Amino acid sequence: MHSLPSYDPPWLHQQASTTTTTDFLETSVPTLIIPNSVPSLLHLSRRHSRPPVQPWCIGQFFCPGSVLQTLNIAQLYSDPKTFVDKPTSKSAQQVLADFATFDLSTVTEGDLVNFVENDFLGEGLQLEAAELTNFNANPAFFSDVADPLLNAFARIVNGYWIQLARSTIQSALCDDYTNGACEGLLKSELYSTVNATLQSFMDEIDDFGFIPNGERTYYLDRSQPPLFVNIEFAWWANNRTTKITSPYTNQSYMSARYSINNSAPRPESYLTVSTQSEDYLTANDPAYGTPLTQQQAEALCGELASGAESGWDFTARFEMVPQFGDPGLRTYNMQNTIPVCLNSILYRAHTLLADFYGDSNSTATAAHLQTAANIRAGILDLMWDASKLAFYDFNLTSNARNSFFSAATYYPVWAGIIPDEVLSSQSNAFGYFAVVNLVMNKYNGTVPTTFVDWTGQQWDAPNTWPPHQYIILEALNALPSNLTSNILPTPGTGQSAYDLIPSGQLNLTESQLPGQPLRGAQASQNVTATGPGSDVNTLNGTVVNGGNSSSGEGWAAMLGREVANRYFTSELCSWHATGGSIPGLLLRLPNNELNLTNSVNNTGNMYEKFSILNVDSSGSGGEYTVQAGFGWTNGVLLWVAANYGQLLVAPSRPTSRYLFKEKTVQQELYDFYHCI
Repeated sequence: MHSLPSYDPPWLHQQASTTTTTDFLETSVPTLIIPNSVPSLLHLSRRHSRPPVQPWCIGQFFCPGSVLQTLNIAQLYSDPKTFVDKPTSKSAQQVLADFATFDLSTVTEGDLVNFVENDFLGEGLQLEAAELTNFNANPAFFSDVADPLLNAFARIVNGYWIQLARSTIQSALCDDYTNGACEGLLKSELYSTVNATLQSFMDEIDDFGFIPNGERTYYLDRSQPPLFVNIEFAWWANNRTTKITSPYTNQSYMSARYSINNSAPRPESYLTVSTQSEDYLTANDPAYGTPLTQQQAEALCGELASGAESGWDFTARFEMVPQFGDPGLRTYNMQNTIPVCLNSILYRAHTLLADFYGDSNSTATAAHLQTAANIRAGILDLMWDASKLAFYDFNLTSNARNSFFSAATYYPVWAGIIPDEVLSSQSNAFGYFAVVNLVMNKYNGTVPTTFVDWTGQQWDAPNTWPPHQYIILEALNALPSNLTSNILPTPGTGQSAYDLIPSGQLNLTESQLPGQPLRGAQASQNVTATGPGSDVNTLNGTVVNGGNSSSGEGWAAMLGREVANRYFTSELCSWHATGGSIPGLLLRLPNNELNLTNSVNNTGNMYEKFSILNVDSSGSGGEYTVQAGFGWTNGVLLWVAANYGQLLVAPSRPTSRYLFKEKTVQQELYDFYHCI
């Protein structure tokens, strides 16, 4: 039996109204006053009414309202997304009628469990495994991966497409939202699958004007980042673009931001007391400071939903006052931030579409190029700091660019926007990427999203994400060859790789950076924080797990090779640490090792995110259990294999680590596994 937290949201003090079954969820304000003396009852010590109706949301169960809030307060599931992913088994009218039979002053947890079991089906039943009729077990790029172990692993990852493919069960779909029975890979040469996926996206754009944040009705208030290049522009221009006058040049630009008209907790992240970053608690727990007014609580829900639209949910990057967990999220300022990554994506989309039109439609080509030029000018004016050699988000609250460093700084060059200062010298070009060099030398993993490691948010350190490694690699490849031929610079005497970073770029001192833990008996200690001793992974001509150096290699090729190999290492080693094995090449770890990752019964996990500190583990934190089997994880690995295959080498054991204990002599026999 669950016990409800003793606090009131600001919107809970509304007057109840008399309702009928058909309008129950639209107008009623249920009061849940449960006698604590009855042990079988759901204990609610406050009055809990629904938040404001959200005009964007289709349907009456999985949008903010009485049913959703009652079931979330009851905490029937550890993850609030479980309920909202369940289709109904009856008509909408019948489900509403069943819910209306409850006396909310005496309803028990058992009543609510029975209601869900009788009126809803299991989550995820709308999909079934799909056969990839065009699956190619031997795409051409395999011939470019020289190392036998890495080649074998790339083939295994390629095979995961078979396991991940899903199709819709047509019989499980609803005829309409109100009255129906329910609510609710090119490198692998899968060309027809890619085409079908893109066609599905185009159908969504035709229906909604954008690609929703997920394939559920409760995502219809927010988009994905606009990476589909051709027909989303009108929606973004009309709904997510604002005019900004630069405080630096007095020029005006139309710039994009993430900004959702939402005033209620997100249905998929409504309330879970045991999990950080659930909207209901973030807005209403008095332990987080002065209670919010109703207007403030509703505004915060809009900020959190906008953060989800950005894809970076959540990070100190958008907090006005970064703190651990929900207190920091209370200061989220997403809607007043002009993100450098978003505007770079839109710039690149316009230039790509101009290329598609070419000479076939000169008017359209010119229009897209003009829009792209305006976006480019805004990015360089508002977001580029020439003295620090980095891009930063522009803050509408302060009317100035932020100084918070994140992986988003590499999006403009990936998109083709290279500032004049970067083009002016090899030294400046390297300075723009100097943080990447620091990570390769100081840490075991790949480049993190930020270097703030104390918020507990999944888009902060120590987490690193596959898409960012791809963005960084492509940004390195985008530099003109005349900027990349020099050898990698070396730090000054008695200094570490931190010495090569332009002054103020990170806005953190070297000692403020996340610590890299040692391995073995010293696992509770960190590598020295400053000086050359902090570059624990530096080798002659490369770094640990940095790949094969080649003759005449310039600094950009060297960094690209190191990032690519380190990413491949993180995927392979975390997969191996969770039970993965390859006959004849990579033996399965013994159970005493697999116990450390609760993986005795696993056969290897492909994670959504990884750790800057440890190539043997997944990332951590966030709004849900760390996911396995993510498409971008597989996709980036196969892209790396195809583009860096001849340079990749099998993993070796770092001199620092923090997951596994020091090996015994017997366990040293497993060293040829490379990862552990």
